[in-house]
Amino acid sequence: MSVKSLLVPVDFTAVSKVAMEHAAKLAETIDAAVVLLHVVSKADEVADAKEKLAEEAKIISDSNSKIDVRMAVRIGSIFEDIAQTAAEESAELIIMGTHGASGWQKLTGSHALKVITGSKVPFVVVQTKGIKQSGYDDIVVPMDLGSHSKQKLEVVVDMAKYFNSRVHIFADRVESEAAKVKNNIVFAHKYLSEAGVRHDTKVAEKAGNFDAQVLEYSKSVDADLIVIMNEGGSKHVQNMITNESELPVITVNARDLSSTGGSVFSR
Repeated sequence: MSVKSLLVPVDFTAVSKVAMEHAAKLAETIDAAVVLLHVVSKADEVADAKEKLAEEAKIISDSNSKIDVRMAVRIGSIFEDIAQTAAEESAELIIMGTHGASGWQKLTGSHALKVITGSKVPFVVVQTKGIKQSGYDDIVVPMDLGSHSKQKLEVVVDMAKYFNSRVHIFADRVESEAAKVKNNIVFAHKYLSEAGVRHDTKVAEKAGNFDAQVLEYSKSVDADLIVIMNEGGSKHVQNMITNESELPVITVNARDLSSTGGSVFSR
């Protein structure tokens, strides 16, 4: 069986160190290697980047000597090389930090969304909120009327089983589609119950402004992670990955699970 791997784009800022913390905990939990990637714009920057990347790799190795840490320096653009490296490494997840406009190749909300949409691999997008020792105890899953909304449950089940998480389904309130909302909730309940995942469900109190309600609900349950679908780079995704509470967000591109029909994590 091939070893699972997690890809972490590193720009030597505080948020990429947070991404490394998440990756280390995930690697320890799912028994995966960590691949640290830095992208430079020209060849004469490679040597310095490798030296700095080795220092970052040592941080993870010092935290857990059993984690296999590898390094990759590419010459090019984050908009192409992150996805290409993930494919070459057969990465299960990409753990990426986002930050202000002064950061590495301006990896902010809209730019991060472009990187995410260009990859077939799910992303864990983090800001400055670290990961607890116990991992992701509480996971929020927004359930809207999107055609691929149910697909994210496969990712949720995997993550919940690894961390013994409680899953909170939060459904959009669309009065004109009340039956469809109910069907989605019933499906989620059945799917999670059959997988043996602890969960509860709640419908938004009012119609409209669903993103704000998702984030408010996530705060109320002290969520550690939000899992969403990316259906073509929507405003919803950008709102989630740049949330003011700085909660980590897993984004799954709609084609990821529909093309494989299977689990994100190979067990």
